[in-house]
Amino acid sequence: MVNVDDPGDYTFSPSEGTPHLTINHEVAADLDSSNAFEGPEKLLEVWFAPSAKSLPATAKEHGLKAVDSAIWEGMLDLVNCKVLSIVKSDNVDAYLLSESSMFVFPHKLILKTCGTTTLLLGLHRLLRIAAADAGFPFHNAKSVEDIQAAATPYRVFYSRKSFLFPDKQRGPHRSWKSEVQYLDDMFENGSAYMVGKMNGDHWYLYITSPNVILTPPRTPDSSNGCTPTRTLKIPTGVTSPVLSTLESNNDETLEILMTDLDPENAKQFYLEEASAVATKQALAKAQEARRAALESASLADLAQGGSALDVISNSGEADPAIPESLTTEGHALGTVVSDNCGLSHIYPTSTYPDAKIDAYLFSPCGFSANGVIPAPPSADESASKAAHYFTVHVTPEPNCSFASFETNVPGGQKGRDTADIIEHVVSIFQPGRFSVTLFEAKGPLTNAQRSDDDDRRRSWGSAINQRMERISGYRRVDRIVHDFEDYDLVFRFYERDGWVGDRGARVGEED
Repeated sequence: MVNVDDPGDYTFSPSEGTPHLTINHEVAADLDSSNAFEGPEKLLEVWFAPSAKSLPATAKEHGLKAVDSAIWEGMLDLVNCKVLSIVKSDNVDAYLLSESSMFVFPHKLILKTCGTTTLLLGLHRLLRIAAADAGFPFHNAKSVEDIQAAATPYRVFYSRKSFLFPDKQRGPHRSWKSEVQYLDDMFENGSAYMVGKMNGDHWYLYITSPNVILTPPRTPDSSNGCTPTRTLKIPTGVTSPVLSTLESNNDETLEILMTDLDPENAKQFYLEEASAVATKQALAKAQEARRAALESASLADLAQGGSALDVISNSGEADPAIPESLTTEGHALGTVVSDNCGLSHIYPTSTYPDAKIDAYLFSPCGFSANGVIPAPPSADESASKAAHYFTVHVTPEPNCSFASFETNVPGGQKGRDTADIIEHVVSIFQPGRFSVTLFEAKGPLTNAQRSDDDDRRRSWGSAINQRMERISGYRRVDRIVHDFEDYDLVFRFYERDGWVGDRGARVGEED
């Protein structure tokens, strides 16, 4: 991995805490997305503590962020994806992968992969890394030297949209039933759900519940000499009640999964189209610079008694050479696409001055981007500067077009509600159909003596609900609410007004 210092590629703010980018040029030079077919991602989120401020005493100072990137790369090898680049910040490290993204916080890790990746096959290695390299407690082995030693998660979430081509998946990913069996064999306290129509677009979720009890000793050498809990499965939610109440859980995740992208609009995510746009912009910029230089030279020459004709004859008209980075896949064209499609304006630097977007355009088509979004400037200097993220992935081919957008930036921040973000994202990708899942921790407010309908923080509160029902240009077809122990989940499915595409169910798997 090498640090990017060329300002022609990226410009960084020198301020402390600003996200910093590292690019893996070796992997980026050897990518080909021509065989990509399964856009819908598998999404795994593993928590090892309720928050970054409540790490267990055995954990290293920065928790999972203390783990070297090379160790994570070993885990990703099992998943069958590579690291393209990393944006590092104080609160989260964003890994852009050959197949989607990974986000590493001190207390949790989010891994999202598409195609035929084998995400769940990297799960045990992930848990072992958390125990052996980040110091999180484990309860399924006597010693961390035991190859089976795996850190005890606080929470585990696994979700995905229904696959279009499940027969091409590998390992446990050939069906939802197989994935649930794999997770049930590994964890205690897991529950599986299917959200949406069985004969239409639907979404799967596996979730473990926090079982707040006193943490048992980590090894037989603990001060009280007790033997650790031994189970055939890895327990979840084993944490101290004190740790679980140190900080209210304001976790919120919005995911938009889009299919049937408008073919003409999707061309912007093809290398040929993006390269043409970038070349045109580079030439226009060069011509503007030449024009400015010519005007300056004319004034100087005329002041010395020369003629405008001499200046024009010496100015030259040859177009500048176009950098190779603007004609080949990579981060440079990814940045061009991000700026031109409107992605960079969802959380603009005018509002989030330290925000950083890391984007990549694949050959012959396909696009991925990660964003690290520090909280807006605040009078509170102790406020988190980079606790939020977003991630985008696009498969533009007409026969399997798909785009996803996911973020944990709180809805309503800086006056933009969740519906505004959805409308902005949908306007970029112009899908025929899309689903929205909004996952929100209930938080302490829900314990107040007031009705759910009046609670503006609840996913189904009346104010939010009415706004979400009216996404411009679309009609809401389905709406399903799940009330979990400590989370609210609202699933919505939309179809574009006047859409005349195939109305058959996009269902590729039977269970």
